[in-house]
Amino acid sequence: MQRNSTEATADFEQAMNINIFPTKEKANAAAADCLARWLTSPGTRNLMVAGGNTPLDLYQTIADLRLSLGHLNVFALDEYVGVPLAEPRNCANLLRQHVAEAWRVPAEQFFPVSSLATTALASGRTQERLIMENGGLDVIILGLGQNGHLGFNEPGSSPESTARILDLDAISIAANRKWFAGKFAPHQGVTVGLKTIIAARRVLVLAYGDHKTSAVKIMVEGPVSNRCPASFMQVHPETHLFLDPAAAAGLKSHIAQAPESRVTDRVAAPMGGKSN
Repeated sequence: MQRNSTEATADFEQAMNINIFPTKEKANAAAADCLARWLTSPGTRNLMVAGGNTPLDLYQTIADLRLSLGHLNVFALDEYVGVPLAEPRNCANLLRQHVAEAWRVPAEQFFPVSSLATTALASGRTQERLIMENGGLDVIILGLGQNGHLGFNEPGSSPESTARILDLDAISIAANRKWFAGKFAPHQGVTVGLKTIIAARRVLVLAYGDHKTSAVKIMVEGPVSNRCPASFMQVHPETHLFLDPAAAAGLKSHIAQAPESRVTDRVAAPMGGKSN
């Protein structure tokens, strides 16, 4: 399915919480501290998690804390279409191992998305239905694509978009090929829509390295536009962005030179979801 490429722009006051740390390791430690508080706070039940390499250290840090997280429903954000179900590095198996099992979440409370072309779309739609039936997302963990995508919501995605299969940009296909060490290079992905992501009560985004510099700058300082889906998070007051200096290098100097940012822990009602 082709995404809608109609541009939509608007001017809004910046609401994101930007947290820059001297190293990726310190950023991950701060992100883990923030996430641990969120996951154990009263009312937190529905969590959405992203696959890929960026959040793996964060997931391991949470596992090492041995928190009591058996109350969580864990939903996968997206999946590579056309990759075998048994492939260890597809999102379902990666998240089952590094989140659900590592955090001791009951197997029946982990909800993956299918990678099979014949069932992927129905699986994504079921994911969104289950989230809605359970009151919306309390927390979502995201990486940031080099082209500004969230999940597989590629440039051109509407903030009202729902679960669907998308044709991926060349830069995303190249990243997929690298992730699978050349074994697979998926050209399509299935993802929950931006509408579900934006409605989450709390949002944690990780971006590290100079290959994310441009995407971070557009996400934070660019116009709110479907040319950079991540820019829609500018208006979400409980989006917490964790960066290292390389990823933050393109930001305005008074932000990028901050040696360390304090992580806030405000309690907010979801945008379009349930109240706490």
